[in-house]
Amino acid sequence: MIEKIAFGGGCHWCTEAVFQSLIGVEIVEQGFVASTGANDTFSEAVVVHFDKEKISLRELLTIHLHTHASTSEHRMRVKYRSAVYAFSAAQIDQVNSELAVLRKDFEKKLVIKVLPFRAFRPSEEQFRIYYYNDPEKPFCKTYIQPKLDRIAGKFPDKLKNRS
Repeated sequence: MIEKIAFGGGCHWCTEAVFQSLIGVEIVEQGFVASTGANDTFSEAVVVHFDKEKISLRELLTIHLHTHASTSEHRMRVKYRSAVYAFSAAQIDQVNSELAVLRKDFEKKLVIKVLPFRAFRPSEEQFRIYYYNDPEKPFCKTYIQPKLDRIAGKFPDKLKNRS
């Protein structure tokens, strides 16, 4: 069964490539997500459509936490909100439950927010599939490839074969 959830953390080019590289992730929509209340502005994020029979929500959360600055409250957090955007109250509960367990893997406090999904605005076409369209770009080699290398080192069984 295909489910969806949205993630924000760093630039959406990086986040998109991370999730596109994973077994069980069927679609990654790159763009901007807004929530409600104090988080109602759009922030860079991706909507991930995944097959929960092939990759679990916990695995997605774990990889997300390890591929962005999930313990750093830096000056760019408005643009790069560290967040999980849930599509239902039940999904919010599930994410909070999983994060309660995953927090133990980090020495510093996680800054990630669990928020209700409100709206999505896609990136311009020319910026989508950014990494896989040209992995030799300097930005890709400097910022995205190290994240993919981290996944290969920590979660090698979750990577799609892209050869």
